[in-house]
Amino acid sequence: MYEWILPSLSEVLADSQSTMAECSPAKAERQWRMSLAATEHLLIDTLAINSPAAAPALVLAAPAPLFSQPALTQNLQTVTFTAKPFNPLALMPFQMPTTATVVEENSFQEAVLPLLPADPLVAEQFCLVFTDKFRLVLVLAERKNGNKIFSFSFEPEIVQQAWRAIGARVMLTNPDFCAELDALVQQYSPVTPDYRIAMQFSQLLLQEFPEPEVSKDWETATNIPHPQPPIPTSPHPVPDVELLQAFAHEVRTPLTTIRTMTRLLLKRRDLPAGVSDRLKIIDHECTEQIDRMELLFKAAELETCAATKAANTHLTPMSLNQVLQQSIPRWQQAATRRNLTLEVVVPQQLPTVVSNPTMLDRVLTGLMENFTRSLPAGSHIQVQVIPAGDQLKLQLSPQLQCQDTDAADTFVTPPIRKALGQLLMFQPETGTISLNLNATKHLFQAIGGKLIVRQRPQYGEVLTIFLPLEVSHQQNLELRKN
Repeated sequence: MYEWILPSLSEVLADSQSTMAECSPAKAERQWRMSLAATEHLLIDTLAINSPAAAPALVLAAPAPLFSQPALTQNLQTVTFTAKPFNPLALMPFQMPTTATVVEENSFQEAVLPLLPADPLVAEQFCLVFTDKFRLVLVLAERKNGNKIFSFSFEPEIVQQAWRAIGARVMLTNPDFCAELDALVQQYSPVTPDYRIAMQFSQLLLQEFPEPEVSKDWETATNIPHPQPPIPTSPHPVPDVELLQAFAHEVRTPLTTIRTMTRLLLKRRDLPAGVSDRLKIIDHECTEQIDRMELLFKAAELETCAATKAANTHLTPMSLNQVLQQSIPRWQQAATRRNLTLEVVVPQQLPTVVSNPTMLDRVLTGLMENFTRSLPAGSHIQVQVIPAGDQLKLQLSPQLQCQDTDAADTFVTPPIRKALGQLLMFQPETGTISLNLNATKHLFQAIGGKLIVRQRPQYGEVLTIFLPLEVSHQQNLELRKN
């Protein structure tokens, strides 16, 4: 059968590289994640300097879409390969044309193609990137002995060989689509990338390096030296942290696939209104849980780093007002679901803070979700944003809304929380599993902020977040005072 004689991508790279060391699954997966993060930032930086008329990048990936930042995805055309293709008919309670396929007309922006179950490529995760400036292939493969191996290459000929291996599979499973995809790939000429692009990738990769777990396996695979840790190393990750990483990854992957398929279905023009509304709910729920898994994964990753600086990357001046505009509607939904009221007090002009916009949005939303779960029905939450010296203070304060005049004399009992391993806690009253306080504080530290939790007997927990102001705004505030 054809699927047995076609080479896997790891075989393509193995034939072109003299040394590819096997290592434990945890180490190889860490190498894969760091390289994906570096690739994402490289794409964002590269596409930003291209002209608006330039062709968007093309990404071929398996087994799920790999990039989710809006600043990037709007400039990407993605094709996802999976051994378990999602059946769009499963969500359709009505008749659809018999000619409907997973790859729909005019939906090339997000296409999904199947892999044959016997294909050795099923055991690999890969990412092929095609842009006007460079081509890149990354592969994470599993060996028969249980070990894994990670490798990547910017060499145009190697990327072209990887594409030929994938293109042959597309020809087997979807020959009509193969010609269209091949024509698109050929738009990106296989030129040797500028050395500055490879250098930038190396620098981004070094910024993603987790110090204590770096080993000779990684140095052999990439030939890139790692820096000395600036802070004393922490112990190796305990088993429950690695288990949490694996759990978050396993949950996030199918949810990402479901969300991609749902968005493909939403592009159809023949959907009844009721079905469209249900699909939007599915998309919303998937996004919420994907973001939640991202937080769990990031928290576990922080515990494996020698220093918070290893995760304290890509902080940038940003508008908190923009983040709040995105977050407040979700906070309102979380409060309404639990019969709570929410009041947000924000000054008309917010200064620029320094943080990570994507992570700050997720961490704040996760914090608000956990905060609302800990309050009794009928409570009122006030969110107040106040300048505080060279920082911006965001405070979450609960207030019990009760008609009982003696309410002021009552004391709020803190919610029962039981530890689950090193990072998680469990609330028996609500059945909720969430990050514990220390893990949440580490997340805020990683994005440049600080979280303080105080217990007030008559109100309950009061959460205060501090975010650093941009230097120019600090100077302006000082001038106004003088």
